[in-house]
Amino acid sequence: MYWESYSHKKIKETIFSALEKNLDYRDKPVLGLPASYLDSEVFYDDAPFLKDAPFLSALIANPNHIGCHTLNESESAFEGTHNIEKELIDLCAQQVFEGGEEDFDGYVASGGTEANIQAIWILKRYYETEFEVSADKVAVIYSEDAHYSMPKASRLLGLQSFVTKVEDTTRRVTKESLDQCIADAREAGVEHFILVINMSTTMFGSVDDIDNITAWLDELKVDYKVHIDGAFGGYIYPFSTKSLSHTFQNPKITSFTLDGHKMLQSPYGTGIYITRKGFMEYALTEEANYVKGKDYTLVGSRSGANAIAVWMIMRTYGSEGWKAKIERLLAKTSRLCSNLDDRGVEYFRNPDMNIITIRAKYVSPQLAHKYLLVPDAHDHDVKWWKIVVMEHVKQGTIDAFLNDLDAELTA
Repeated sequence: MYWESYSHKKIKETIFSALEKNLDYRDKPVLGLPASYLDSEVFYDDAPFLKDAPFLSALIANPNHIGCHTLNESESAFEGTHNIEKELIDLCAQQVFEGGEEDFDGYVASGGTEANIQAIWILKRYYETEFEVSADKVAVIYSEDAHYSMPKASRLLGLQSFVTKVEDTTRRVTKESLDQCIADAREAGVEHFILVINMSTTMFGSVDDIDNITAWLDELKVDYKVHIDGAFGGYIYPFSTKSLSHTFQNPKITSFTLDGHKMLQSPYGTGIYITRKGFMEYALTEEANYVKGKDYTLVGSRSGANAIAVWMIMRTYGSEGWKAKIERLLAKTSRLCSNLDDRGVEYFRNPDMNIITIRAKYVSPQLAHKYLLVPDAHDHDVKWWKIVVMEHVKQGTIDAFLNDLDAELTA
């Protein structure tokens, strides 16, 4: 896992060089494209600071990243920045997820929700195409702690979904519930499964034990494909664990979701979908005839500036700088856990993640509201409150929270 850190100068040169290779609406006689640069009355392009602002310059240039640029063809008008997105997909697949020299496909989506829907859509089409089955023969299986995008995808795509239970204390999927899900699905006529494995659940930061779960399915002789939801954990868990089970080194894994606008602190709208070669084709929309290379994505037109933002962050840190940042966040998380241990407060925390989820009986709603802790449910009794140790969480804020917690615990 290694990628080079670039200087600000090299980042600027790379992006401005890419923008020069893109179509410039001001210099070319463009008649056919239904788009333009950003409105110059509002977003003027002659501001002197833009020469040192590659991301803002990309926003104003307004490159369209419609399609999937890891495939053979895409719109030549934006070839320069398309290549940056392609390099970003390679960095994530080959370095973050240990894909080695293997080639991968993917694109920068609107967020983790879209990326998860894309993954389930592609695997649904895979089964429909390769096994010549109808959608009622395919089902999605995921844990009760999984993100809401899984039931959303199932409903959108007309798929049955089966939800496994987890242990209350460990948040681990139970074998009994998995067995029951498979039995229920088979009774309903399901023959093929799309298995979603969590690489950090949103509420708990728990990571599903992929080795156990897939071994249980193999014992049951289940036909399945695995998608990893790493929307939160994808930019932290691979850097905090030595296990390769949740990487492309595991041949059972077909695809990953990442979300740059969480741990990476990129702009909203920077989810990432990555898949092994051979699967993206199942999402081909043949009717997109006016798009060179056609379209393989859910949303079609996408902002190239968002891909550039994620690439800039990864290239600024490099792999070593990113590992160091993750280590600092985890150390801060561990210190907070140690303070909670001293107070006898019960919580769940995966030691490789920066999420701490405290049992609600220790934290009043007033205290949770003061520090914007997130509940496990807004519409019924709260059982857990979540803390996420991000870059903005300073030690002073943690100390103030602990002081307020002490006042409640001793009241």
